[in-house]
Amino acid sequence: MNFKWIALAVMGIVFVFDTFVHYLDTKSASRPIPQNVADIYDKEEYEKFLAYEKDGNKLSLAHHIVTYLVSFLLIGFDGYAAIVNWVGAEGLYAAAIAVVIADTLLSSLVSVPFSYVRNMGIEEKYGFNKMTKKTFFVDLIKELIISAGLMCGLICVVVAVHQALGHWLVIVLAGVIMAFIVVLTFLQPVFTRIFNKLTPLEEGSLRTRLTELLEVNGCTVRQISVTDGSKRSTKANAYFGGFGKMKTIVLYDTLMEQMTEDEIVAVFAHEMGHNKHKDTLKLMAMNVVNVLLIAVSLWAVVSLPEIYQDFGFTGINYGFAFVLAGNVLLSFLSPFVGLFTSGMTRRAEYAADKFAVDAGYGPELISALKKLAKNTLSCLSPHPVVVALTYSHPTISQRVDAMEKHMKK
Repeated sequence: MNFKWIALAVMGIVFVFDTFVHYLDTKSASRPIPQNVADIYDKEEYEKFLAYEKDGNKLSLAHHIVTYLVSFLLIGFDGYAAIVNWVGAEGLYAAAIAVVIADTLLSSLVSVPFSYVRNMGIEEKYGFNKMTKKTFFVDLIKELIISAGLMCGLICVVVAVHQALGHWLVIVLAGVIMAFIVVLTFLQPVFTRIFNKLTPLEEGSLRTRLTELLEVNGCTVRQISVTDGSKRSTKANAYFGGFGKMKTIVLYDTLMEQMTEDEIVAVFAHEMGHNKHKDTLKLMAMNVVNVLLIAVSLWAVVSLPEIYQDFGFTGINYGFAFVLAGNVLLSFLSPFVGLFTSGMTRRAEYAADKFAVDAGYGPELISALKKLAKNTLSCLSPHPVVVALTYSHPTISQRVDAMEKHMKK
C-alpha cells in the first residue's frame, strides 16, 4: 500500500470540495438581498460591494489554487524529505524542527503575496486599508517568529512524549494543547500589545454607561481599553479579551468614530452577553473536540513509522507528521467539525443579541450591525451551505430577524 497516493487522493477530494464551497460563495453576491436589510446599501454602494466582492473572490480563488498546488507538489515529490537532507538535519528533534520551520516559511512565501495584494491593493482600493508597508512587514515578521516558536515548542513536546510514553501521546498531548489554549486565552491582552497599542477609555459619559452596565450584571474587568485598529484598517470591532483577573474589554478606535454612543453601548451589551453566558469557557470546552482530533491525528501518523518511507524519509519525522495530520486528516475532517463548531458559535451570537435586546438596546444594536455591514461591504445574502460550514456568526439578516421577533414579544 502506497500511503503517498492515499494522501494525495484525500488532498484532491478536499480541494474539490473546498473549490465547490468557494464557487457557492462567489454566487452569494448575486442572490436576492433579504428585505429586512435592503436599506443598508443604496444603488451606488451596492455596485461598490459587487466590485469589492468580485475582486476579493478572484484573489481568494487564486490563493486557494496556489496553496493546494504547492502542498501537492511538496508532498508528491518528497519535498520535505529533500529539505531535511539539504540542511543536514539529524536526530528526531532537529529533523522535525527543520520540517516545521520549512513549512512555516513556505506557507508564508505562498500567502504573503496574496496578503499584500489583499491589504495594499484591494483593501486600499476600496478605502479600508490604513496599513503602511512598514506595518505590514513588521506584523509579518512578528507573526512568523511567534508561529515558528510555538510550533517548534509543540513539536518538541510531541517528540518527547511519544518517545517516553508511546500510545499515551493522545491523552498527554490533548492535555498539553488544552493547557496551552487556556494560557493563550488568559494572556490574550498581553499578546494584543505586541501588535496594537491599548489605552484606557477616557472618563466621560460613555465610560460611565459601560461601567454601570458592568456593575448591573455583576461583571468586573481589569480595564476598558481602546485599541488603535485604525492604523491597519477602517473596519471596526469590539471584544472581551482574556478571563479572570486579566479580563479586558477592547473597543476599536474605528468603532468609536463610526458609531453613536448608544450604538457603542449596544455593541458592548452584546459582548456583555457573551461574558454573562460564559461563552469563552464554553468555546474552550468545545475546543476539546478539536484538540482531541489533533491529538488523535498526530498519534495515528506517528504510530505508523513505515509510512514515512513513501514520502522520502528513512524513518519517522515528527515535523512531517504535523504536515500529514494537518493537510490530510484534519483537512478532510474540518467540514464535519465546522458544521458542529460553527453552529454552536452562531447560537452563542443569537443569545448575546437577545441579551442586548433584554437590556433595552435592540434597535441600537440593529442600527450598529447595519453600519458595520455597510462600512465593511459585507455580503448580505451568503449561500446557506457556506454559512453552515464557515460562518461563526449568523447572517445580519438572520440576526435582525431574530432580534425583531424577540422585541415584539
